[in-house]
Amino acid sequence: MIGIFGLALVIAISIYQLATHGVGTTGITPGHELHYFAAPLARTDLNGDPNLNPPCTLAQHDSRALNVCLLAHRGPLVLSFFVTGSDQCERQVGALQTLSHRFRASAVQFAAVAIDASHKSVASLVRSRRWTIPVAYDRDGSVGALYGVAVCPMAELSYRGGIVKARLIGDRWQTAAELAPQVRALVADQRGRPQS
Repeated sequence: MIGIFGLALVIAISIYQLATHGVGTTGITPGHELHYFAAPLARTDLNGDPNLNPPCTLAQHDSRALNVCLLAHRGPLVLSFFVTGSDQCERQVGALQTLSHRFRASAVQFAAVAIDASHKSVASLVRSRRWTIPVAYDRDGSVGALYGVAVCPMAELSYRGGIVKARLIGDRWQTAAELAPQVRALVADQRGRPQS
């Protein structure tokens, strides 16, 4: 039943993406800037839909929301998109949780967004998995549509400033062992880039 729901969700997002943005690819391709958004964090009392045009200033930021612009300007960012109820997708978030400890000294930001999910279901999942990285929920599916999320697990790795270095899609990217070399490469490449 969960698999059928996940498949229906992917089809619905794909149709929405095609209808609103035309034919495109899943995620943001390397060399392009992340799409900025702010979405309610599951561990807070903030309820609502994501803001697809958030302010990128701390003064106007609600700390109960995941603001991708602010994260991307703080340092390199690994941003995962997942669907609740999909073990493969949820495993990637667990892998990011593991890597957040390993890369703490390198200032890499790790975050995840549950696509088309309720506050209650994501908050319950975050508690049960003991995730401490920022996990937001995309109640109306607008972030999923913005990123063209048609499959998960999916992660965008961006340099400080929000330019995408790599887009990782598929089951291969659900473990810390597979993701760690990509994060190390992001950190190494960031050191050679001018600060933005």
